[in-house]
Amino acid sequence: MAKIQGKVWRFGDNVDTDQILPAERLVSTNLTHLNDFVFEKVRPGIAPEIKKGDILVAGKNFGCGSSREHAPLSLIQAGFSCIIAESFARIFYRNSMNIGLLLVECGVDVKEGDAIEICTETGKVRDLKSGAEFEFQQYPPFITKLIECGGLVNLVKEGKF
Repeated sequence: MAKIQGKVWRFGDNVDTDQILPAERLVSTNLTHLNDFVFEKVRPGIAPEIKKGDILVAGKNFGCGSSREHAPLSLIQAGFSCIIAESFARIFYRNSMNIGLLLVECGVDVKEGDAIEICTETGKVRDLKSGAEFEFQQYPPFITKLIECGGLVNLVKEGKF
């Protein structure tokens, strides 16, 4: 997982799990269409606009609120390849890593619709329009393996720990 490129979707600070995926959408046992409801209360109509490989960029405390795994799962199903935020709620961070959603903790100054590139090997995010670069702390080898395998369950199944 060296480089990822995608279109930016911008969000602010304190995006909680109910904004990502409303609680009333969790009553079904069919979890294959969570992407249909992503951000439906705060940005109605966004779900069909998100394309595979897009990147969500947010401010501080992304994923605060409830500890359910459905929120990061819905972001993966929606097509997001990575979430970049200045900071993450710890339980959201752990749940995301467990299911293989790439998170980058970094403040970046980019606009919605910009194309950016993330290089996990160098720890850099680059705005492809302006050329501006932003640095983040690289992952240790174990976390890199975890993400490459698609989460903790897959890592254990593949015996790569």
